[in-house]
Amino acid sequence: MEKTEFNVGDTITVFYTVLEGDKTRVQPFTGIVIAKSGSGNNKTFTVRRISVGQIGVERIFREISPNISKIVVKNTAKVRRAKIYYMRKRVGKMASKV
Repeated sequence: MEKTEFNVGDTITVFYTVLEGDKTRVQPFTGIVIAKSGSGNNKTFTVRRISVGQIGVERIFREISPNISKIVVKNTAKVRRAKIYYMRKRVGKMASKV
């Protein structure tokens, strides 16, 4: 996987390889990056999206992972915080806008 640059506040799609039995498939996960942490090989980032029924789903990915096939940046946003955990308190349409 080539290195894709993204920051906190960006809307990204992570294409993650999922193993189901003896089959593998690529599952896309689209959401807003709310945190980046770690250093070196332990870098992680947290992606949050609003699922069916207005339920917030967060997923933590490792930046250096063989299971991530690619990362596509859909939208960029300028935020003033390193961690935008305040997005967890938002509901409705405001939960998906930075």
